Amino acid sequence: MERHILGYKCRGCGRVWYPNRGVCQDCRGIEFEPVPLPKNGKLLTFTHLHNLAADFEVPSLWLGIVELSNGNRITGQLRIDSPKIGMKVVGKVEPVRQVGYQTHHGMIFYKA
Repeated sequence: MERHILGYKCRGCGRVWYPNRGVCQDCRGIEFEPVPLPKNGKLLTFTHLHNLAADFEVPSLWLGIVELSNGNRITGQLRIDSPKIGMKVVGKVEPVRQVGYQTHHGMIFYKA
């Protein structure tokens, strides 16, 4: 089963928000429906994190902010050897962290 990160589409004007909002900033609507976000986009910026918390299984990781094809921006892990600003990426929802018996999923981006 393929997993998705969900955006929230305003029923009043159709704008998709991520993350969810209580009130649409465009039309002031308050009714939203969940919709899957696109998984392809462009890398806007990135950073390499070192010295993670002890319960991470890796010594460091890359994080990036990606502008998705619908204009929404999302933060996710990067599995790219040499990330470059502006490069095309594609995301997959995969496990990003294991804490005890609980698996946390998030968006991981790869070079498109």
